[in-house]
Amino acid sequence: MDVTRRSFLKVSLGSLLASGAVTTLRPTDAQADPPKVRYTKQTTSICPFCGVGCGLVVYTRDGKVVNVEGDPDHPINQGSLCSKGQSVLQIANSPHRMEKVLYRAPKADRWEEKSWDWAMDRIAKNVKSTRDRTFIATNKDGLVVNRTEAIASLGGAALDNEECYVVDKLMRALGVVYLEQQARL
Repeated sequence: MDVTRRSFLKVSLGSLLASGAVTTLRPTDAQADPPKVRYTKQTTSICPFCGVGCGLVVYTRDGKVVNVEGDPDHPINQGSLCSKGQSVLQIANSPHRMEKVLYRAPKADRWEEKSWDWAMDRIAKNVKSTRDRTFIATNKDGLVVNRTEAIASLGGAALDNEECYVVDKLMRALGVVYLEQQARL
């Protein structure tokens, strides 16, 4: 028997129709799951991981972050995100994320929970007392220097130019000379 392409297709199609494998040629309705951002609050934000300042669209439901996407209207990233920016959802929902101030007193063996107000007041008092204790008004030659060498400032890569400017101004007003901004991406 000589098998041609046409005879092969006729036999194959006839077999499929006879077996009931093809029951209808009508289009079927697609059933999609509801979108994960349904019933959420949409907020724009900035990615906290580097100094680029990419825009984020954060979706929250009942106070919990449920989705994070790049902001398509943001002039820097125009909707795209790097791997660090894509991990914001995992960081926000991590069970290991610290949400309270923990303080361990000198020579103590355990951590205590403290309020944010207490922590900010303590930091301010420590900075003020360190500056007052170590302030140098003049050097050994009698020149006015108005500085402290006991405090240093290292700005993080998540700060943008304006925030770095404000930090620099504050540190210079305190007389800090060890001042640096790191912008490693």
